[in-house]
Amino acid sequence: MADLAAAQGITLGTFRNTKPHTRSGHPAPISSPGAKTLLWDSEQTEAFYAGHPVPDIAGADSDEDLLDRNEAAAELNVTPRTWNSYRYDPRLAQHTVLVPKRKADDDRSQVEHWPRGVIRAFKSERPGKGQGPNTGRPKGSKDMIPRDQLAGRITELLDADPAVTAAAVVDELGIAMTTAMAGLSHRRGQRMADLVEANLALSLEAAAEQLGYPPAVRRRATAAAQIEQRQREICPYLQQVADALMEAGAADAGEVAIRQQGDHLTASITLRPGQPAQALVWHEGYGWRTATSRRHPIGKHTAPEGEGIRYLSTDLQPKPADVLQALADRRRGRKHP
Repeated sequence: MADLAAAQGITLGTFRNTKPHTRSGHPAPISSPGAKTLLWDSEQTEAFYAGHPVPDIAGADSDEDLLDRNEAAAELNVTPRTWNSYRYDPRLAQHTVLVPKRKADDDRSQVEHWPRGVIRAFKSERPGKGQGPNTGRPKGSKDMIPRDQLAGRITELLDADPAVTAAAVVDELGIAMTTAMAGLSHRRGQRMADLVEANLALSLEAAAEQLGYPPAVRRRATAAAQIEQRQREICPYLQQVADALMEAGAADAGEVAIRQQGDHLTASITLRPGQPAQALVWHEGYGWRTATSRRHPIGKHTAPEGEGIRYLSTDLQPKPADVLQALADRRRGRKHP
């Protein structure tokens, strides 16, 4: 989208507001419906803006096709959120292809894609009922697995058996009981939130029953689902602020990661060098503040104070433009939340 805006001599913000890519005849995005980052084929758009016939790029499915997150999930018959945990599996991660959002972007601002053939091979080898000859780790194996693969392995076990117990996960993966319980609750909560999001008349309790979760695990899963719903509610606003910072040159493009800290949600956006702070942190209880660390901006304290910390607004969700102004003006903000 940034390239299309530059080709017309307008800013990315103006492009998003005026939406010239929606006018009749404009080439459609080649990214999947619902993708967070829209991508276009450069040959098609260059031909369109030059007034030439737009070439057809359609063709039969090929193992060499590059699929984005949504398309990869569809190939595996799972939700995009489930794919988020699968993508770290070495069988997929080593084949990841990065596609720039803009021609000038570096590796931090690229969209992950995966070859269709690699995903099909992964699908045939996945552990679980009817998924292939392998059934995962030998029962009783106590070898710890890398943290970035843990979510995917727990998801596979839950795919195979919605009522899988934490003890079975411990036995299969060789992880601590608390880790297994937390991982199962988190993943069950995400799926419950998915179901309710698709059917707003459905309660979380009904979603848990529909998914086949045993009564004994529903309380923890429901709590995790409620957190997931709050995250999804605030995510669009946080992404608007991140996009505004990117357009102003204060931060790199990217998705905002939200996490739970105590009873509240929190998120951080790392700023580029030369900005008035190392990062911005949003907290559900007090809104935006500056941070003095790029590597660990959130930290362990829920409301830190000291040199370099400024609480930017009394509003929990100020407009993105107000956040930018408060960040730029070192006189604005307070020392205390």
